Amino acid sequence: MFPKETILEEIVRVRRERLGRLGPTEGAPVPVKRTAGPPREFGADPFLICEIKRRSPSKGNINNSLDPLEQARIYTERGATHISILTEPEYFGGSLEDLMAVRRAFPDARILRKDFLLNRADVDVAYRAGADAFLLIASVLDAPTIRDLYEYGVSLGMSPLVELHSPEEAAKVRPFAPKLTGVNCRDLKTFTIDPLGPLKLKPHIDWECKVVYESGIGSAEDARFALGCGLDGLLVGEGVVRDRELAAGLIGEFRDRELHRETFAFWRKLYARYDGSRPLVKICGITRVEDAREAVRLGADALGFILAESPRRIDPERLEEFREFPVPRIGVVILSDVPEARSAQEKMLGKLLGKGLLDGVQFHGNESPETVEAYPGYKALSVKSAEDLALGDAYRPRPVLTDAFHRDRSGQGAKVLDGELIGLAKKRGNLWLAGGLNPENLDGILEEWRPELIDMASGVESAPGIKDHGTLARVFGIVNASKR
Repeated sequence: MFPKETILEEIVRVRRERLGRLGPTEGAPVPVKRTAGPPREFGADPFLICEIKRRSPSKGNINNSLDPLEQARIYTERGATHISILTEPEYFGGSLEDLMAVRRAFPDARILRKDFLLNRADVDVAYRAGADAFLLIASVLDAPTIRDLYEYGVSLGMSPLVELHSPEEAAKVRPFAPKLTGVNCRDLKTFTIDPLGPLKLKPHIDWECKVVYESGIGSAEDARFALGCGLDGLLVGEGVVRDRELAAGLIGEFRDRELHRETFAFWRKLYARYDGSRPLVKICGITRVEDAREAVRLGADALGFILAESPRRIDPERLEEFREFPVPRIGVVILSDVPEARSAQEKMLGKLLGKGLLDGVQFHGNESPETVEAYPGYKALSVKSAEDLALGDAYRPRPVLTDAFHRDRSGQGAKVLDGELIGLAKKRGNLWLAGGLNPENLDGILEEWRPELIDMASGVESAPGIKDHGTLARVFGIVNASKR
């Protein structure tokens, strides 16, 4: 029995068949020679690429009646100078006619042809139609072909945008170091979104270039996260098609890019340690320097300090003792619903973050998405049902730590999240898992669920707040043995 064709494989197969019937212009009246003047610079700041598309395999109909000229006018009037035009007709509802019409009506726009390009004839058609740039999808092309198409486009004065999805694809294009490199949050085999995908892949893009965050941008917070994590440009499709004012808001986020990069330094520091071969490991409830030192020596990727009421609580003044550690230091808090107490807590957090004693914050109370967005950090949810998991969607694109229970004051009673709920949490993306993890159950959890991050406290202790170094060693032995 043959394996089922992925969506990407289907789209590419159908396009090859269409090219065989219609030729590289696919029946469009593309000029024999380019009449639009030389290609314009692509990648100028603010590097926001707004897309013209009517539908997609993942979202279905977005706007089948979309007028490309009206949509381009909306973008340009709101300050966007870069426009991506889908020219694939069957799955995205686009055409080369759309591209040529926008080119004629907006001669100063920077235009990207976005399609599943396969050969030099495709690049030549993009050039003749008036595009300034074109997309090359690394997962569709072998190494010699993608390099040939890249260099051919450059010889025409065009700007190829090379799209990556994995470290293996980064290795494929590294020999010619594309100056514009896109990282797509969307898995083109399943069309699911991972907002952290570009952050995970960026360390593998070790050549000088501009890196574009593709897909998954639907709000100003999404843009702040992407720019704050060190990306240079944004390619936005559905969001700007559905919301005509979003483009202007996204342009505004570029003006505060340096501030965003300071705010989101925590995420860059954490994911600089992630290579996908094993989960990130956070050891929480640290109260002793010797325990922190041993955890880091064994391979901990983050240390957690509980600042809320708990048998593992540490006095904030003691955090100075842990300044030496190079891994992210995360404060665990439950913000009060009482205004005066909450104000004091927020003042404390501001002081600890400002002095560099904490890198991030884990919120374990009833904090709103707006509160979490104001800090370098994330939300933890104590999950008892699928409905609890759904609450986490409001906190994305940041991941949500899925915890199995509310720890009581004695620190006892920890239990592992039900397997069905873990599966549902994983389907929502970025599985960060806490609650009841210990050397006895960890191997099975890592093998079955492949979490992106695990958070351990009581499971590596001899007493609350006292880490057992032998147990820590067992845990990291299991984690390292799980590498894939």
